[in-house]
Amino acid sequence: MPKLLVTVHYEKKLALFKTAHPYLIKTYAKTILLLAKNPAHPSLRLHKLKGGLSDFYSVSINMKYRIILDFLVQGDQILLIDIGSHGEIYH
Repeated sequence: MPKLLVTVHYEKKLALFKTAHPYLIKTYAKTILLLAKNPAHPSLRLHKLKGGLSDFYSVSINMKYRIILDFLVQGDQILLIDIGSHGEIYH
């Protein structure tokens, strides 16, 4: 099972996300659990990003919100970088 790591930016955005979208907290938690168990699970819709975010990947919380992440080569680690809608992502 991969280890999930977070950036400081992600922690701040997650706090804002939970405040702004309390109705998505359970969906978010389910997404994180699934990501930790099986990052390739089809319901996560894992895909490599393009453009300014082409070094990263995305998984879906729902059809509007996503988590930006990176897979770290050292060990079995996933770095959570950002959370939000397509228009809110930091790059």
